[in-house]
Amino acid sequence: MKIHFSLDDFEARNPVVTIGTFDGLHKGHQLVINQLKELAGNENGETVIFTFYPHPRIVTAPNETSLRLLTTKNEKIKLFEQFGVDHLIIYPFNEAFAALSYTDFVKTILVEKIHTHCLVVGYDHRFGKNREGGYEYLQKCADKYGFKVHRTEALSVETDKVSSTKIRAALETGAIAKANQYLGYRFTLHGTVVNGKQLGRKLGFPTANIEASDKYKIIPGYGVYAVLIEIDDKQYKGMLNIGTRPTFNNNADNRSIEVNIFDFAENIYGKSITLVFIDKIREEKKFAGVDALVEQLKTDKEVAQELLLSL
Repeated sequence: MKIHFSLDDFEARNPVVTIGTFDGLHKGHQLVINQLKELAGNENGETVIFTFYPHPRIVTAPNETSLRLLTTKNEKIKLFEQFGVDHLIIYPFNEAFAALSYTDFVKTILVEKIHTHCLVVGYDHRFGKNREGGYEYLQKCADKYGFKVHRTEALSVETDKVSSTKIRAALETGAIAKANQYLGYRFTLHGTVVNGKQLGRKLGFPTANIEASDKYKIIPGYGVYAVLIEIDDKQYKGMLNIGTRPTFNNNADNRSIEVNIFDFAENIYGKSITLVFIDKIREEKKFAGVDALVEQLKTDKEVAQELLLSL
């Protein structure tokens, strides 16, 4: 896959293009990508994804604090590559680009710079200033400039339409299995191991404290989870607690993330870590004392080991 941060000298054979933020790259997005690949095969073309960085809301609503993303830029790059895309354009989103009319976007970007052969859009596609560019308008542009346009249908899972909004809602309640079903892969969180209070070590359950790599990355709801942990290309099993932390940190909503890695005793402070969420074990709760907490942690570990047994 070729990655482009500019359209200067962009070249592709009969470009079959789709546009979007693709947050989460969920099953609905994957349907669009599969349509893109099928059309590229039929048209002797190459697949082209046009997306943006940073996320448009960071530019258009800089004072908003509620933005939570399912995937970071690096996670999306990795996923696009896994899905077999030929060209990934990560276009700089700024105020000038935000002000661009859809007419100008089609003419200057899609036609003059990318030389679009076919354009594939999702069932609810809206784009451009004030989201003025819809499917009907695109058909007129296609006739004017000589490219083809295709629209995919909505993808439903158990009669429920898949969307990034619904996946975020599932993660906020800790409904990991549902979120993973909609994503089509397991939700992951990348971060760095930072110093903590080392309270878990005193209880016999040492934990690594994690700071997310992107402050906009969504953190699942409070509770205890069964997870896989990836460090230095090696995978381990463990359980993770997401809770409250009174002091500021870089995680969304200042949530604390602490993982107990089973059968592990290495010093990993400062190391990059990836958490792969498998399922939720229980809600966060307060205990009467240390002994009750330790007994619950033993139970949590047994449940986590059962959930992770076949992985």
